[in-house]
Amino acid sequence: MIVGQNYRIPRFMAVRLLTGSRSSHLFQTVTGNFANVIHGLNANHLTDQVIQRSKRMILDTLGVGLLGTSTEVYHKVKQYSKIYSSDISSTIWGHLDFRLPPLYAAFVNGVAVHSMDFDDTWHPATHPSGAVLPAVIALSEAFPQKKKISGLDLLLAFNVGIEVQGRLLRFSNEARNIPKRFHPPTVVGTIGSAAACAKLLALDQVKCKNTLAIAASYAGAPLANAATQTKPLHIGNAAKHGLEAACLASQDLQGNKQILDMESGMGAFYTDYSPQSLPTLQSYAWLLDQQDVAIKRFPAHLGTHWVADAASAVRRKLIESSDNLLPLDKIEKVIVKVPEVKYVNRPNPNSEHEARHSFQFVACSALLDGSMSVQSFASENIHRPALRELLCKMQLEHPADNKPSFESLYCEVTVVLQDGNTISDRCDTFYGHWRKPLKKEDLEKKFQSNASEVLPAEATEGIIETVYNLEKVKDCSILSMFLSGQSARAVSEKLRLL
Repeated sequence: MIVGQNYRIPRFMAVRLLTGSRSSHLFQTVTGNFANVIHGLNANHLTDQVIQRSKRMILDTLGVGLLGTSTEVYHKVKQYSKIYSSDISSTIWGHLDFRLPPLYAAFVNGVAVHSMDFDDTWHPATHPSGAVLPAVIALSEAFPQKKKISGLDLLLAFNVGIEVQGRLLRFSNEARNIPKRFHPPTVVGTIGSAAACAKLLALDQVKCKNTLAIAASYAGAPLANAATQTKPLHIGNAAKHGLEAACLASQDLQGNKQILDMESGMGAFYTDYSPQSLPTLQSYAWLLDQQDVAIKRFPAHLGTHWVADAASAVRRKLIESSDNLLPLDKIEKVIVKVPEVKYVNRPNPNSEHEARHSFQFVACSALLDGSMSVQSFASENIHRPALRELLCKMQLEHPADNKPSFESLYCEVTVVLQDGNTISDRCDTFYGHWRKPLKKEDLEKKFQSNASEVLPAEATEGIIETVYNLEKVKDCSILSMFLSGQSARAVSEKLRLL
């Protein structure tokens, strides 16, 4: 079975049983412990809450990925990827007539997920789903028809990938804050994607260790490319490289067997790296049970969501005494109190990607409009005179108690009027944060709004129904069929012929 352009994996992955002293030697390292857990976790370990939370993550990720197929950066990487071909191919979301080899399907769909910075965010900080879901969906389509991948298989692999990311992030206190050097999905996302694909391929413990080692050599990208068209490539590469690592390990390519244990291994990405063993399989506790994700209401850096809610609240107070119009000419200055996060401090954004990473832009936009949306980042809105005028009055402050952590940061917006009066509001937890999660109906509205930009209503509803019942789906290829835009009737006919 061809998974990429140049190499082949077996149709069935035999599980190597390791016993006795060899087994104890294998698992005495953190890397070996991870390999054991990746190999050993099964569907019975999944809890109801993990299943429900992960299905919300999957639905949201598919929606933002479908919407992302309309972006400029997506079209550039799609055009580039057309140079690759294979006799095995996977779905490109939102396209009936265009498929790619699984590696490049994972890459292109991953770029789409992050192309607008609309995907979920976890704590410690990373975008967990976009690095994993495109990879496991692309891989699931590469198996022979007689080896069907069930929805439960997909859910388990997805959750293994999420779990590995969360565990690695907890090996560093530095990782608990908003990052300063590396973009987290390029580090832990690559490893998580690899772990998820290793799980779906049913790799044995030795090959799981090699998968982690290979993936680590693909990991890492600097934050300097934040707010550019290159940043979405981080998620696409994490998905692609994780899948590639698992495929190479399936061919017995070997790497350092202690990659997670060493300062020169995963420790190279964190100055305070301190690896630990995972819980035992007998009583495994999933991090997703303990820590939900944040799901965004508009496409921008998560830190700006506190700003949007605080600024919108200030606007409501302002217009109460101004005939429902923002008294722009009466505003002396706007003070926004946020943590010091250099790559989201952009006083004069000139592109949609810079605007998505600008505390100042989101504060001004929310003050002018009362809310944020996909359209807030259209060129005509970024460059409108009223917003540019308000940007000139913007002032950021960084209180000492406002730490750069998605768990504890806050935003306070104060508008100082020319007559000396001030109007303020503060946001400690925005709607969509894990402490205040989106209601089911609001998550569905977000998905439908995003997906309807590229898919017919029947396919959109088919995805919702499939994801909500994923643990009961016998053949998850139905999800890929809906993602390509096929109707329920066409999907039923194809499944009947399989």
